[in-house]
Amino acid sequence: MSDFIELINGYNWVSVIFRLAVATVCGGVIGFDRGRKRRPAGFRTYMIVCIGAALTMLISQHLFWRGYTTDLSRLGAQVVSGIGFLGAGTIIVTGRQQIKGLTTAAGLWASACMGLAIGAGFYFGALVGFLLVLFTMTVLSYVEGRIIASARNMNIYVEYTSSTDVGVLIDSIKKLDVKIYDIEIRRSRAAEGVYPSSIISLKLPKGLPHAVLMAEVASSIGVRSVEEV
Repeated sequence: MSDFIELINGYNWVSVIFRLAVATVCGGVIGFDRGRKRRPAGFRTYMIVCIGAALTMLISQHLFWRGYTTDLSRLGAQVVSGIGFLGAGTIIVTGRQQIKGLTTAAGLWASACMGLAIGAGFYFGALVGFLLVLFTMTVLSYVEGRIIASARNMNIYVEYTSSTDVGVLIDSIKKLDVKIYDIEIRRSRAAEGVYPSSIISLKLPKGLPHAVLMAEVASSIGVRSVEEV
């Protein structure tokens, strides 16, 4: 066992294959979870990022072992900053003022860092980072969902048949003792087939579930669709 550890910690063809294989598995496992949730970057994207980062560190070590006087951290530093461009491409702001893709972008960056650690032979740090990232993206996502579901503050996006239906909806919401502290109304664009809509910021009274409020809004006269944002 000690001979194997010494082998994979050195620089040889066995350690190169082992490190790239570990990067493939770690990146693939995290990417599988994101792909299962239909996120912009999934299984193959995470895998490729992690493999590429690991290969970058192996290139640095290869140049060093070949006798080139180079800074081993130079190429790795470019990965850490360069992966930001890929991550930024997954972040979008929807027409409903929702920001999506932040977790995916952060996951890609963490996957790249994990690949750098594996490529450098820092297996313990890569393993701990892998487990923490996986724990954050799986277990804590359910915890976050429960926290959001029980929060008293919420924002909803509502689409109406006519702009005159906004007042009817506000009256329905106030009957539930819900406080409206901000509302943004967008007018219809009939030529483009866009209906009037609004984004409403609310504060719910204690004991009122989000689902009850959403059902009340959905059943209000003139409401075409409603979504929590």
